[in-house]
Amino acid sequence: MLTAKQHELLHFIQQRLDASGISPSFEEMKEALGLKSKSGIHRLISALEERGFLRRLPNRARALEVLKMPEAAKSVVNNNRDNVVALRKAPPALKPIAANDIVEVPLHGRIAAGVPIEAFEDHEQLAVPAALLGAGEHYALEVSGDSMVEAGIFDGDYALIRKADTAREGDIVVALVDGQDATLKYFRREGAMIRLDPANSAYEPQRYPAERVIVQGRLSGLLRRYH
Repeated sequence: MLTAKQHELLHFIQQRLDASGISPSFEEMKEALGLKSKSGIHRLISALEERGFLRRLPNRARALEVLKMPEAAKSVVNNNRDNVVALRKAPPALKPIAANDIVEVPLHGRIAAGVPIEAFEDHEQLAVPAALLGAGEHYALEVSGDSMVEAGIFDGDYALIRKADTAREGDIVVALVDGQDATLKYFRREGAMIRLDPANSAYEPQRYPAERVIVQGRLSGLLRRYH
């Protein structure tokens, strides 16, 4: 049995995990429940842990896992005490990926952040924190060149790409030109033309007829290794 506040907090954490895979911060939980201090959140989380409904994942910041979820409201009032709610175990398939879990995505070689280069189709895997990816199918490309440095994308970075065949104005995309050359650029439309803009004043935009350009994905995140 849970109190109404415990029930409310559990639902809030589950909703955030479902939406982003990342646990809410203590400040966000405090605001959501209308509490005056974070100490109340600490007490609620400890109580949920003791009852086996919530688990803190060790060595991971803001990493919580919901082990049980409440049924539809079945609240009763016990004198002047908080409402209590009957609980059931959540189906395992509904458990979200916890923040900072590691997943592997295909690593498809190097992609130019300068002029287009031939697109590689290697089949290596890159280990990536799940929280960087979000929903959808992803792959990774190693960045080659400096034309996107003003967007914070540097030579040797790993671009994490969500597969997509469409893009909005201003998205950073993987664009395949003439079926063989891939480049990482800002996506713009100019009438019947596609303009691929660099983020480096030393480079000129690239313009192509729309039929020569295929969007293969949108930038979802970056991974940088320090040697």
